[in-house]
Amino acid sequence: MSKEQRAQVDAMLRQPRPDGPQPVEALRAGFKAMMARMAVPDGIRITRTTLGGRPSLHIEPDNGPRTGTILYFHGGGFVFGSPETALSLTGQLVARTGFRSYSLDYRLAPEHPFPAAIEDTLGAYRALLDSGEDPSTIAFAGDSAGGGLTVTTCLAARDAGLPMPAAIVAFSPGLDATRTGESMDTKAGIDPFFTRESLGHTGAMYLAGADPHQPVLSPAVLADLTGFPPMLLQAGTNEVLLDDSTRLAARARAAGVDVVLDITADVPHVFQSFAGVLDEADQALDRAALFLTQQVRRPRDHR
Repeated sequence: MSKEQRAQVDAMLRQPRPDGPQPVEALRAGFKAMMARMAVPDGIRITRTTLGGRPSLHIEPDNGPRTGTILYFHGGGFVFGSPETALSLTGQLVARTGFRSYSLDYRLAPEHPFPAAIEDTLGAYRALLDSGEDPSTIAFAGDSAGGGLTVTTCLAARDAGLPMPAAIVAFSPGLDATRTGESMDTKAGIDPFFTRESLGHTGAMYLAGADPHQPVLSPAVLADLTGFPPMLLQAGTNEVLLDDSTRLAARARAAGVDVVLDITADVPHVFQSFAGVLDEADQALDRAALFLTQQVRRPRDHR
């Protein structure tokens, strides 16, 4: 671990920002500019396509993929972000696993509030199944709000009678719209990225008046995870959303689900984005890739 690397990342994320809630356009532009600084690995091929009626990026290794598909959901509080802003993460997973990935451009709030995002992610999963892909070769992955979508899309798929994917990988997932985790307060000020107020600002756009006390909005405190696939939850100790992961892991364990709770000290929200800059980011991505390759199987393989 490098204290100097972690300090540099923390300082970058603490650069002065405008006071008060920002308009949607400013939030989107700021996030796009920040994520454009993240490294995208070499050796991958990127194609624009559609999946389930939504635009998406298809990412695969230059030398051709092995059997396996990562359905990726980007972060951004359901309000900003895109497959392009998540390209450092999807590219790293593709490069490390050899799988291909579809990164979905799901609809965003406030133009399209809850449940539009889940409708789109479920539609994308259904499209993969309808194309003949075996669920044992599909994994869900995502970061932040998209990490939450890996879980809520499984809830929606189960309710729709669809089979579960092979695995879930979630980077710093947002899993509790009620914001009742202790880390919301104990990590206040330690988190260089989020405050309760900033999360409330974007959260209100997504909820648009919906009751947050629903499993598909707050799975960390309300979801029945029975029958879920193995999941890997990665988070840092310097984030207010830390307890979203710890509480979901406890619910998963209680439901008899295989779960790996992977907490890295003194790193921020979605620290995996800093691959090539932060040693912990590369190490976490290696662990995520190993988990995916262990869980995603050829259709004829037996568990």
